[in-house]
Amino acid sequence: MTAVQADSDTSASQADAADPDAAERAELKALAEQAGRDLEDASALEILQWAVDTFGKRFCVTSSMEDAVVAHLASRARPGVDVVFLDTGYHFPETIGTRDAVEAVMDVNVITITPRQTVAEQDAEYGPKLHDRDPDLCCFLRKVKPLEEGLTRFDAWATGLRRDESESRANTPVVGWDDKRGKVKISPIARWTQDDVDAYVAEHGVLTNPLLMDGYTSVGCAPCTRRVAPGEDARAGRWAGNAKTECGLHL
Repeated sequence: MTAVQADSDTSASQADAADPDAAERAELKALAEQAGRDLEDASALEILQWAVDTFGKRFCVTSSMEDAVVAHLASRARPGVDVVFLDTGYHFPETIGTRDAVEAVMDVNVITITPRQTVAEQDAEYGPKLHDRDPDLCCFLRKVKPLEEGLTRFDAWATGLRRDESESRANTPVVGWDDKRGKVKISPIARWTQDDVDAYVAEHGVLTNPLLMDGYTSVGCAPCTRRVAPGEDARAGRWAGNAKTECGLHL
């Protein structure tokens, strides 16, 4: 080892000692990256079992209530698992109904989080229909920021991301590192196709959003979601007519 390397290692060690949070993040990141390699070919249930065994109550599932597939899978690994639902104030009634049904019939603990401002308060500060004028800012205020705050007490979170949904999600790891939030991010059904999802729903009677039977193939906030025409991409109904393809939660 050269003197420069030794000095660098010493400085890094001193920095970690001075900032224990940085050391913990580095450890979690290494854990996530190794798990992503080790669990690439594991089943969704095995991936979630690893998450539960590793993080215990510091693990949660996030759900948009498009369906309850990942929540159902996680409840098999850990009955009573926390399921975080982000109520933006702009959801379809069917989405809120799906959340209420999941809470009533599944062995999960639904935690609903909300933005700091109501829609009316946001309208008063930024003007009405911010979602039409600046959808990125609207998503930040009503989705990204609230989720960051809602995940504070967790070290790891599971999502329903799949590689086949869009080009931007094609490289989604089954376990990865969410650098923005300093969390382990788990996508247990990343390798699944829509056919796999449909088969799981049918086999286990999993709750799904009624809008999926009404021409919607991806369900988000009502002002920014439309039905999808035959032959269109599954996410074509999100922010239609806009170059925007992601709300920011997964970027």
